[in-house]
Amino acid sequence: MNLRAAEISKIIKEQILQYEQKLEVRDIGTVLQVGDGIARVHGIDNAMAGELLEFPNEVYGMALNLEEDNIGCVLLGDDSSIVEGDIVKSTGKIVEVPVGEELIGRVVNSLGQAIDGKGTIHTNKSRPIEVKASGVIERESVSQPLQTGYKAIDSMIPIGRGQRELIIGDRQTGKSAIAIDTIINQKEEDVICIYVAIGQKASTVAQVVGKLEEHGAMDYSIVVAATASELSPLQYIAPYSGVTIAEYFMEKGKDVLIVYDDLSKHAVAYRTMSLLLKRSPGREAYPGDVFYLHSRLLERAAKLKAGGSITALPIIETQAGDISAYIPTNVISITDGQIFLESELFFAGVRPAVNPGISVSRVGGAAQIKAMKKLTGPLRIEYAQYKELAAFAQFGSDLDEGTKAQLEKGERIVELLKQDQYSPMKVEHQAIVIYAVTNDYTKDIPLDQFKEFEKQLIGFADRQYRELLQSIKEGQGLTDEMNSQIGEMIQKFKQGFKGI
Repeated sequence: MNLRAAEISKIIKEQILQYEQKLEVRDIGTVLQVGDGIARVHGIDNAMAGELLEFPNEVYGMALNLEEDNIGCVLLGDDSSIVEGDIVKSTGKIVEVPVGEELIGRVVNSLGQAIDGKGTIHTNKSRPIEVKASGVIERESVSQPLQTGYKAIDSMIPIGRGQRELIIGDRQTGKSAIAIDTIINQKEEDVICIYVAIGQKASTVAQVVGKLEEHGAMDYSIVVAATASELSPLQYIAPYSGVTIAEYFMEKGKDVLIVYDDLSKHAVAYRTMSLLLKRSPGREAYPGDVFYLHSRLLERAAKLKAGGSITALPIIETQAGDISAYIPTNVISITDGQIFLESELFFAGVRPAVNPGISVSRVGGAAQIKAMKKLTGPLRIEYAQYKELAAFAQFGSDLDEGTKAQLEKGERIVELLKQDQYSPMKVEHQAIVIYAVTNDYTKDIPLDQFKEFEKQLIGFADRQYRELLQSIKEGQGLTDEMNSQIGEMIQKFKQGFKGI
């Protein structure tokens, strides 16, 4: 019996020696007011801007307004269970999202939680959503192309890896279609794609995911969705969460493409949130820092010297083609060019409805493949001349032969630039079709047979001229020898072309 008591005594003494008092010091405060997804909290003196605060019932909030006597906090969950007087705890952490390869192929919400019904995402890595963009010294100039698969864009408005190219136009002009086709076109290009849906209907997001799965693009894609039914704070953080996930891959040396669809709704979500937080409204009721909202997001797109890049395709919706409105002009000034989609062209059946006159790429030309660069000079000039002549020809009935020939060639250029959705084209295929049109090999092809001509020419080149296609893609431009080879190939094809 004494032995047992001695043993117990020894164990207790050891436990006393090993006892370590751990004090957890946390700032706590109380809810003063709650409603509309906004809470005012009193008592957390050391809160940081953007800090995650813990409310009862596993609801979290983000501190945004750090005022003298209270904190304006946006809630990242349902506020119906929170009441005045509830205890709020600081976490000491800025809002973070999970990152890593485990997210590839998944659909997540703004907080990185899976919403695709495929189970929890198991990753132990996370990053804060707000970080400083890479500095000038860490970056290098854009030198590699990012092919969209669209002839109109890859030829005249090329995009390079690490660039920020704005897609702008009215509602229902095919902006999202360009972005989704660009994602589909990255299938064999070793590019991770992230699609951020902001303020869209859940059914629309489901359709996009369905199309990406159908074309095998979800194997290298991540979808971040903050749908129209979600709170404005979740719509506000969605693009930052997307670019945070992208930065993880960029720092691993990978190329990433990120689409923000769309930043007009993002600005509206931020305006809603700011007005509820009683921040001062300015032009069009947007707060004064709305430019900073998008500049700190888009500046995170970069091409790094260490390898890896983020290419950003932000989308902006205009009202009646007004690109001089507040948000469009803000984003135009932040990006490296814009692809302008016109309603008139769209309804006239020219799809993609790209207007090459207003559209511009300030960087991508440096990353364009050499062959395409040589082909596109004449294409842009002849397209512009055709648009002028077509406007003039409406008023004149008697046209000379030279003008008629120019108009006919212009019609073929317009036909050339038309392309169906979900059918992106390889750059070497684009090059031979553009070559055929700009060098007058198609002047005897009826317009209604142009699409069939294009399709059969590509098939013919794939079967019999694979080496030529490879040298167009990877060569040092169009040499005289290559020019004659392409010409010879088109002539040979035309002899056997039967039409529809």
